[in-house]
Amino acid sequence: MSEYKDYGYDTHTADHTQNYIWEPLLQMLQHEKIILDLGCGNGALANELITKGFKVYGTDASLKGIYQANKINPGYFFVQDLSSDDLPAELLDKKIQTIISTEVIEHLYDPRAFISFAKKILVKNGGGEIILSTPYHGYLKNLLIAIAGKWDHHADPLWDGGHIKLWSKQTLTTLLEEQGFKVKGFVGCGRLPYLWKSMIIKATI
Repeated sequence: MSEYKDYGYDTHTADHTQNYIWEPLLQMLQHEKIILDLGCGNGALANELITKGFKVYGTDASLKGIYQANKINPGYFFVQDLSSDDLPAELLDKKIQTIISTEVIEHLYDPRAFISFAKKILVKNGGGEIILSTPYHGYLKNLLIAIAGKWDHHADPLWDGGHIKLWSKQTLTTLLEEQGFKVKGFVGCGRLPYLWKSMIIKATI
């Protein structure tokens, strides 16, 4: 198996996905709960949430990403050791009851292990919720991509670190339910209904 390749974050600014994920995500969050941004990248989303009064910590395997994130709010972001089955030591005493992970799960070889890890964190703290965003896929969108001959661009196999899992509402729901989560909310984000750019699913355990 190849080793982790750093995603290469050079700035702390948000990418385009935050433009259409931001508002629906805000509506799902509660200020009184400690939030973990799992796979926070350069911390752009988490740092924006902190400015809105949320208590947010972030972890990521990217050394460059965590460096950029801590430029804005030092001490809130930590490197996640992918060989460990626990959080960084600095977060072990935090009562995390909400986990968010935006545009991450489509990049993972083992999404079951990722959800199991999130479950372990929440169960340790008495239960809680996970909120995931990922590019949306469904029959109509997939059909139009095929008709337009855009699959090589949409799921480019030459994009190092790119999307290797294409999720639908049903497949992501199935993944969560396998681990004992109950889906409580779904919203499509960006573009027209059923041609959404991304989707957000909220589930509890």
